[in-house]
Amino acid sequence: MTLITDNTEADMRRRILVVAERLFRQIGYQKTTVADIAKVLQMSPANVYRFFDSKKAIHKGVARHLMGEVEQAAENIAAADGPAAKRLRDLLGTIHRMNRERYVGDEKLHEMVAIAMEENWDVCINHMEHILAAIGQVVAQGAATGEFDAPDVPLAAGCTCTAMVRFFHPQMIAQSFDNEGPTLDQMVDFVLAGLRAGRHTASP
Repeated sequence: MTLITDNTEADMRRRILVVAERLFRQIGYQKTTVADIAKVLQMSPANVYRFFDSKKAIHKGVARHLMGEVEQAAENIAAADGPAAKRLRDLLGTIHRMNRERYVGDEKLHEMVAIAMEENWDVCINHMEHILAAIGQVVAQGAATGEFDAPDVPLAAGCTCTAMVRFFHPQMIAQSFDNEGPTLDQMVDFVLAGLRAGRHTASP
C-alpha cells in the first residue's frame, strides 16, 4: 500500500510540475497562480498544496527539472568513449546550446530562471556542482591518458567552467547574444589550448 501511495504521489508531483512549466512559459511565472495550476489539473488549490507547500516550491521543482536535463546531457557526454578533447568540446557546446535554446528569445522562461537564481540559489549551486563534476571527469580522463596537462584537475575544471561562464549563464547568454566577442568555438579552442599536454609550467 505504501509503495502504491508513493508512486501515486510522485506521479501527481510530476503532473503538477509539467502543468506549472507550461503555464510559466505561456503567461509567465509572476502571473501564474497556484489556482491557475489547479484549474488545469481540475483539482482544488488546497490539493496542490498537499504536494507542494508553496508556489516557490513548485517553481523550485520546475527549475530543478530544467537544469537536470542539462546535467544529464553533460553526464552522458562525460561518460562516453573517445578522446577527451572532443568530448570536452561536445560537453561545453551542449551546455551552451541547451541553455541558449531554453532562455534566449523566451522572455517568460528567462524571467523564471532569473527568479530561480534569486529565490532558489541552492538549486543553482547544486546545478553548477553537477556541471563542474562532469567537466572534471573529462579533464581527469584526459590527464590520465596524457592528452591534457592538468596536474590539479579540480583547478583545471574550475578554470574551464569560469572561462565558459558567458556561454553557460542564462542571463549572460541573453545579454551577450548579439554582442561582439569570442565565439563559442573560439572560446573552447582557447580552453583546450590551455589544457593540452606539454603546456604546463610551474608557478614561480
